[in-house]
Amino acid sequence: MKSLPKNWITEGLIDFEYKKYQLLAYLQESNKQFRQVKLYPVLGELIEHNRNLEELKSGKTRLSELFPKSLTAVDLKNVRLHYEPKEEEGEVMKEINLITDFALPKLKGQIQEGKAIYDFVEEQVIFEPVGIQPIYNREGFVFMTMDRSHEVHAFRYKSGLFQLAGEKFRSISFWLLGIFQRSLVKTLESLKLHLIREVKELPNPATWRLHSTQTFPIEETLVPLSKRLLLQTVTE
Repeated sequence: MKSLPKNWITEGLIDFEYKKYQLLAYLQESNKQFRQVKLYPVLGELIEHNRNLEELKSGKTRLSELFPKSLTAVDLKNVRLHYEPKEEEGEVMKEINLITDFALPKLKGQIQEGKAIYDFVEEQVIFEPVGIQPIYNREGFVFMTMDRSHEVHAFRYKSGLFQLAGEKFRSISFWLLGIFQRSLVKTLESLKLHLIREVKELPNPATWRLHSTQTFPIEETLVPLSKRLLLQTVTE
């Protein structure tokens, strides 16, 4: 799916009709993704675009930071690059206000649709531990299963902290370990033991199962959902 640039509202031709076409084309593509129950990355992108326009409308974002700029000079002594705007802010404010007023309700409506799909998917899944869980649960395995499939998508996860603007946030990274077949003999417990032998640095890993009663996309929907559920579960 083609993404909408972060600064789409101030890039290229700043014309209401052109930007309206650009936004509607993007929303049409995002709607196709939602019809296939593919939530990410499109839902995250929609939320970011909405936040950027809200900040622009409320004046939290300086327009001069969004407009394209031309490099005018290189200060080698102070190791600095000097830029000047390609457009005058006053000439385009009317168009930007029109675009913003048109875009915000459209984005909000699409976000609400995405959140409704997310809530529906969350109602169809069970998130539960596999076996006895250790005290340390920042690393481990996640098994994804679905009612109509014998496949088990096995992932390794690791939780960490990163700092942004002086604040700490928790993140979750996933790696696909393999796709396995489950049966009466090949249970999730036996798969866990098999992976422990393969991943020797995790002798007693926390292991979780995300089971869906319906078939949903793995990468675009179930992996992001698992990450969110894990963030609510793991402890630092």
